[in-house]
Amino acid sequence: MADDLTFNKIAGAVLATGLAIFGLANLTNIIFEKTPPAKPGYAIAVTETGGESTEAPDVLPDWGTVLPKADVAAGQALTAKCASCHQFDTGDTPGTGPGLYGVEGRPPGTQAKYTTYDQAMQDFHKAHPVWTYDLIYQFLKSPQNFMPGTKMTFIGLKQPQDRINVIAYLHTLGSSLPIPPPNPKAAAAPAPAAGAAATNSAAATNSAAPASNSAASNSTAPAKS
Repeated sequence: MADDLTFNKIAGAVLATGLAIFGLANLTNIIFEKTPPAKPGYAIAVTETGGESTEAPDVLPDWGTVLPKADVAAGQALTAKCASCHQFDTGDTPGTGPGLYGVEGRPPGTQAKYTTYDQAMQDFHKAHPVWTYDLIYQFLKSPQNFMPGTKMTFIGLKQPQDRINVIAYLHTLGSSLPIPPPNPKAAAAPAPAAGAAATNSAAATNSAAPASNSAASNSTAPAKS
């Protein structure tokens, strides 16, 4: 009998404790219940931006005017950045990338001693019969942007005059491209406004290449030509 009474007391205590805990939990939720406001107290406006660069494209140079005035020595010095992947000797020796002797006027992706051109360069070759000044100029600015998918990782030459100087130096290395006569209209035309420059440049880029790649493959980095 005593054992039954003891058991009942213990069971009752356990039950009472459980009911007390359950009741306190519900009471706490009732007292501290939070109702989300209909309108947040603050909001952070996020403007979505596309992945495309807003940088205005270059206006392509008048090669008949800029090449005769270019600094060939400065261009040669700049090609030191390319030396880890490209050679400039008359033997057109390939390295990690193709040799660049005679690259101006050469069909893209066709250096005979270099056989590991990537698919991006092969596709570029189908659309462009030769490396022109315009293509090399655009390619040297940013190989990855101009020729998506290229394995050439060179960051590019952002300054227009640097690219002009490099192209002038490459012209001394067996180039098959003649320097055209100066364009009188280009010399007489006033400098375009920022918006006009972007428009003219985009049009020029389309005439020179397909937003895929350009000349640098041949001139600076480990990829092609």
